[in-house]
Amino acid sequence: MKPKNGLIINNPGHDRIMPGNPGAGILPGAVRTALLFALLLFASAQTGFSQRFAYVDSDYILTNIPEYLAAQDQLDKLSEEWQKEIEAKYQDVESLYRSYQQDRVLMSEEMQRKREEEIVKTEAEAAELQRKYFGPAGELFKTQEELIRPIQDRVYAAVEKIAGDGNYAVIFDTADSPTMLYTDPRNDLSDDILKILGYRN
Repeated sequence: MKPKNGLIINNPGHDRIMPGNPGAGILPGAVRTALLFALLLFASAQTGFSQRFAYVDSDYILTNIPEYLAAQDQLDKLSEEWQKEIEAKYQDVESLYRSYQQDRVLMSEEMQRKREEEIVKTEAEAAELQRKYFGPAGELFKTQEELIRPIQDRVYAAVEKIAGDGNYAVIFDTADSPTMLYTDPRNDLSDDILKILGYRN
């Protein structure tokens, strides 16, 4: 999820195929985090520490949502099915090539050319199949958007609500933050998010 209204939320693991943030890579992650904390502390000092900070663990939240687990299971099964289909196509390429190598000495130039074209065509079909399923705009991406994105949007809406209700200036996501060296459990709002979503009493 992208930052909105002053909140900083890292993308959960299933967004790894999403296009990257255009601003990423300008500064090393540790430097960006250190600068961010310095700016936040400065801003807090200027406002008399009137704003609050907290964190959530998006991995923990998502793995406690049954719909997410079901969606991930469906994605895993589709990925496995598609991968098998691609591997079978590449096996066809290998089989055609081995057969060509064995029969080559007995074939005319015209026959060789036809067999070579068949190999190239089958290999191109395998590559196209791989792009169709796992490319940047492939079936996996589309299915992930259909199944996972609505759940992520609900989580983000809950984060926005709790941030507004609790007057939090920033809510960090510790799921992919190795620079978060220490976090006070009292500031962990993960279970509060699950309560808003109806998965905790």
